[in-house]
Amino acid sequence: MKTKLSVNLNKVALIRNSRDTTIPSVVDAAKIAINAGAEGITVHPRPDQRHIRPADVRDLAHLLAEPQYKQIEFNIEGNPYALAEENGYPGFMALVNEVQPHQATLVPDDPNQLTSDHGWDLMGESNQLNTLVAELKVQKIRVSLFMDPDIAQLERAARLGAERIEYYTGPYADAFPDYQKVLQPFIESAEFAAGLNLGINAGHDLNLDNLAIFCREVPNVAEVSIGHAIITDALWMGLDTTIRKYCAILAAE
Repeated sequence: MKTKLSVNLNKVALIRNSRDTTIPSVVDAAKIAINAGAEGITVHPRPDQRHIRPADVRDLAHLLAEPQYKQIEFNIEGNPYALAEENGYPGFMALVNEVQPHQATLVPDDPNQLTSDHGWDLMGESNQLNTLVAELKVQKIRVSLFMDPDIAQLERAARLGAERIEYYTGPYADAFPDYQKVLQPFIESAEFAAGLNLGINAGHDLNLDNLAIFCREVPNVAEVSIGHAIITDALWMGLDTTIRKYCAILAAE
């Protein structure tokens, strides 16, 4: 299985939001990413609108509806419990229902978190999430749950009806290059997930140094979502060249 690259554009929006301007353009960044070989676009709109804003999500949905981009996956990440805010944020589920992405990745992030740093604890959340997962599936939006490599939790994800899980790969990235012990739970739980018909996505601090080993050792990784590393690498190499390097790594695995 060839692992697909979905480029997270949050950091492009973060740079833009540092000024009252439209530069750099999130839509233009998406076009460059796709032309360089990315097979998906990811955004994670948060209630405080620190980076990706609802208008960006709508603009990207409009772009990816064009015929030449029909094979490109649109993945929206976020906390499904996030409600509407006075700043114009419509609520996560409302935004997803409006734009109808190919995939919704549900993430248990707190509004005050700098970034996502753990997966769901479904022992306490299954009943609440059940209705939301069912709502998305009725609309034929693929549901992915942000998870740690815990077999008991993956069993609950499958029972909820999730079609994929996205591994939180922060611990692997933090341990690299001494990754062996940290990587083993990902390998074992991915093998277990295959028996549950759960697809595997992965994301968080994957980069040019650690990506190949993760995708080589962990079986059946369908998609990786990478943003921070791509945008920082692009400062030195340019966005097109950077994405081609990531795509080349995945093509070789």
